[in-house]
Amino acid sequence: MEGRQGRSLLRQEVSEGIKRYILENKLRPGDPLPTESELSATLGASRSSVREAVKTLDALDIVEVRHGHGTYVGRLTLSALVEGLTFRGLLSRDDDFKVMSDLVDVRELFERGMAERILTSLDSDHLRTLYRIVDDMERSGSGDGTGFVEADRAFHALLVEPLGNELIGQLSLAFWDVYTIVVPHLGVITSKDEAETVANHRRIVDAARAGDADAFTRAIAEHYAPVRRRVQEARAAAPAG
Repeated sequence: MEGRQGRSLLRQEVSEGIKRYILENKLRPGDPLPTESELSATLGASRSSVREAVKTLDALDIVEVRHGHGTYVGRLTLSALVEGLTFRGLLSRDDDFKVMSDLVDVRELFERGMAERILTSLDSDHLRTLYRIVDDMERSGSGDGTGFVEADRAFHALLVEPLGNELIGQLSLAFWDVYTIVVPHLGVITSKDEAETVANHRRIVDAARAGDADAFTRAIAEHYAPVRRRVQEARAAAPAG
């Protein structure tokens, strides 16, 4: 046990050393890192420790290992966060509901909290595309919430895209991806829910086109309220344990 703990601590120390190296040398995503032997000498760690640390950082998208080419600074995406939240939500039914409730709060927080900036950032091309996406959602509905998954995702991505905030864009899509992975396990989507979702998306775009921030935030709230209701109903109906 002590040996395993020691290796874990050492791997963490080397991982921190690699991250410090990236920051101190002002490396950017896609920039090459020194070779394994060079990192070993720089950090004063064994090559096996460096190898293990690189594997850990690769899983977190902090570095990217390109086999046959070397190791590079990673894209720093939120894939590890998505995977962790998804796995947490799939571990048990009760966690499903907790993750779903948390995700609804976060998604609504982004869109309502940035309402003024979203409205001033959306131009006529964005609005036309949003209307087209809502039309696509209406045409592709399957009655069980699976028919317009990609269109729904595209809608929420485009809604925050004009903000030019890469972190908000990544977080929004990350949480949406988790939401779509977990929601089928709840079994709570009906054809009525689907039609209501399409109508709420259309109200969001109508408010955005009118430049009405109050109507926009109300439409966002109306969009997420049924989602919360479905989660609560499914949780109440789920068997204990």
